[in-house]
Amino acid sequence: EKALPTEAPETEPPEAAESLAWSRYAGGPAFISHLSSGGSPAASLLAAPTVEPDEDWPRLLADAAAAALAGGRGSILVVPDGRDVTRVEEALTRRVGKGHHVRLTADQGPQARYTAYLKVLRGHVRIVVGTRAATFAPVHDLGLLAWWDDGDDLHDEPRAPYPHVREVARIRAGIEGAALLGAGFTRTAALAQWCADGVLVPLEADRAVLRRVVARVRVAGEGSDLARDPAAARAHLPSAAWQAAKDALTKGPVLVQVPRRGYLPTLSCQDCRRPARCRTCSGPLGLRGPGQPPTCRWCGAVETRFECPNCGSPRLRSSVVGARRTAEELGRAFPGVPVATSGAGNVVDHVDARPRLVISTPGAEPVAEGGYAACLLLDAWALLDRPSMDAGEEALRRWMGAVGLTRGAADGGLVVLAGAPSHATVPAVEALVRWDPGWFADRELDERRQ
Repeated sequence: EKALPTEAPETEPPEAAESLAWSRYAGGPAFISHLSSGGSPAASLLAAPTVEPDEDWPRLLADAAAAALAGGRGSILVVPDGRDVTRVEEALTRRVGKGHHVRLTADQGPQARYTAYLKVLRGHVRIVVGTRAATFAPVHDLGLLAWWDDGDDLHDEPRAPYPHVREVARIRAGIEGAALLGAGFTRTAALAQWCADGVLVPLEADRAVLRRVVARVRVAGEGSDLARDPAAARAHLPSAAWQAAKDALTKGPVLVQVPRRGYLPTLSCQDCRRPARCRTCSGPLGLRGPGQPPTCRWCGAVETRFECPNCGSPRLRSSVVGARRTAEELGRAFPGVPVATSGAGNVVDHVDARPRLVISTPGAEPVAEGGYAACLLLDAWALLDRPSMDAGEEALRRWMGAVGLTRGAADGGLVVLAGAPSHATVPAVEALVRWDPGWFADRELDERRQ
């Protein structure tokens, strides 16, 4: 406290400049202009995916904060986790230079965090980038409250009174007369409700832009795939996905999103397909690694002699394939190709542009230099079958987050969705193929109204 001057030094705010990133959205330049002139617009932005650093979503937030700063006001930018904070910080440094923002995250440590807090409290900086607690930062002359990826559960405080970032931002913006910006690749039903009520104005990119910057999405098991490979819709790694990965590895890295971590997290009877359960606590049986016996995921009991209570069969099969087993299978399928894994306990932030396979669980995908040449979304049913009202919304958010790291169709980017149900039309799959999250959010809202 003594080391930091009480009075903030005089600094010149950066000049307002035209934003290339915002110019792709209908109403985007008007939002930035209104913000820089001291206004308080409120918008829900559906970001177009791009791997260009001057047009990606961190640059969108940085340009909005720069516009507020040019108008003499401060900003709070809230993102789900520390990896996203780092990306937004880099974009802010490129846009407004060093010394105009601070970081507020739980992993800083007490001294660094309190120093950053004091800089905000005493007016030394006007821009705060952080996770959900940063929504309460005491920014002077607050002009913008923005948050990224509204559907991420990290925005939801697990302790009483359980505030969500969007609710805190809306209340605080109303008190202080600040602008609101909820941005993401997708839009939740809650933000769709705000748009329907006139609280937020929806902003979207033109379809011509989306056709260029969004990777082409192909659903395994549809069309001619069904004739060539009848099991493609149910296979863990169908032939269409394997061929896409093989072709893309000549151009750059390939991202493989697997819904579950571990090796074989769940097992079932080979003959009757009944889930294999522990005889002690009825928990699910799984394999922790190759050559290991089945183990209960709840109590840890080892099953030495399994016998299905339904048909008596002693044979087991995998129900869901985890990230570690997928990496093992792909390593054998593509000998000589480097394989990297990213997930709980070992999250990789970045990978270079050299050809490699990157196996990741949802939310842990590394950012690739120049974007991924292809993306494989495996076991789609595992995300769609979650026992939750927002299962489709969450699945679409996870898929679009991975597609957002892939090169656009104009650069040859390809996405293969494997394991989607083929017996019925799935709205989340339709929205992904057409890249129409706004339509999906409105549909979800209508269903909940009914």
